[in-house]
Amino acid sequence: MNEKELISLKNRFDIVGNDPALNRALEIAVAVAPTDLTVLVSGESGVGKENIPNIIHQFSLRRTGKYFAVNCGAIPEGTIDSELFGHEKGSFTGAIEMRRGYFEEADGGTLFLDEIGELPLASQAKLLRVLQSGEFIRVGSSKVLKTDVRVIAATNVNLMYAVQKGKFREDLYYRLSAVPIMMPALRERKDDIHLLFRKFASDFSSRNTRANIRLTDDAVALLCSYRWPGNIRQLKNVAEVVSALESVKMTPGTERVVISAATLSRYIPKDEPNTLPVLSRKQDEGSSLNNEEKEMLVKAIFQLKQDVDHLKQAVFGNNVPARPAERLPQWEEDVLEPDEQVFESHGAEEGAGESLPLSLHDVNDDLIRKALEKYGNRKAAAKALGISERTLYRKIKNMEDRR
Repeated sequence: MNEKELISLKNRFDIVGNDPALNRALEIAVAVAPTDLTVLVSGESGVGKENIPNIIHQFSLRRTGKYFAVNCGAIPEGTIDSELFGHEKGSFTGAIEMRRGYFEEADGGTLFLDEIGELPLASQAKLLRVLQSGEFIRVGSSKVLKTDVRVIAATNVNLMYAVQKGKFREDLYYRLSAVPIMMPALRERKDDIHLLFRKFASDFSSRNTRANIRLTDDAVALLCSYRWPGNIRQLKNVAEVVSALESVKMTPGTERVVISAATLSRYIPKDEPNTLPVLSRKQDEGSSLNNEEKEMLVKAIFQLKQDVDHLKQAVFGNNVPARPAERLPQWEEDVLEPDEQVFESHGAEEGAGESLPLSLHDVNDDLIRKALEKYGNRKAAAKALGISERTLYRKIKNMEDRR
């Protein structure tokens, strides 16, 4: 696609920006449009993923057919099958008549499934069948129906991670991602931020007969330095609010209103510490051991280590056999804060003789028991300890075997 064709495409679908990653996404969409390949559009919420399936449909051989956009995350789990595949009269409470689903309605056209990662596992199996054979069954029916639909999916989550966690079918993932298209986040399109702001502000001013606004250089710098977690959707909201509150009614003598960085800063959200992405493992409030309990456990480890050292000294004298230093298991390191992690003990006093690391089975058992007592169930205890339920079950069994 040459530059002239790319500009024409952007004008047709009201797309603003010159970012290379954006241009590449648009070029791929046009290239695969004439085929029937399934496409998976990935990107954060608010980056404009909905433009891609619309472009693909308009440039495909199905452009005269119907086009439906379905937000899988907005449909309750109990009704998603009915929405997608339809239902028979009386198949459930409230089904007062037969209803055709989106796959039936879109026959010969294109179906855009947004937030595909929110689709329940049971519905994923049915979707896979439609993609493979074009066959589906209405809810409450046993009759197999056929459809010819081009499916385009979009997600704002990492589907491969969801596959690893068992929340998304691996076979469906590979079926959907025949052609992957990644839409870049707004913070990755620095040069496009001001262009988009001017477009949104100008459109708002035209619709509401307001004077156009212009940003000073320092205001443009402030605009581009913000991280825009809500992406284009958030930028549009800010541009329209600034236009509404800082501009004036259009009059014959009015040209434009100049906005400085000081004025614009009132409309740019502040990066509060509790809203920034965290680097450490997320724990819900109240789901981890408190500081007092952590301190008690650390002290118990040192005390138990000293007691064992004294016993070994009494038994072996000065001929204590040497063993390599031993680390806490990773799951225990995760429970303790970094400054509380214990890898080996060097005695209660500085300069004490060389001592041996302690086997931590007893401490492990005590930690597990305390977590179970505190939270009352294994699921919550496992979460607090930073391990899976399966690992916790195995450790509990090992505790019972050692009794």
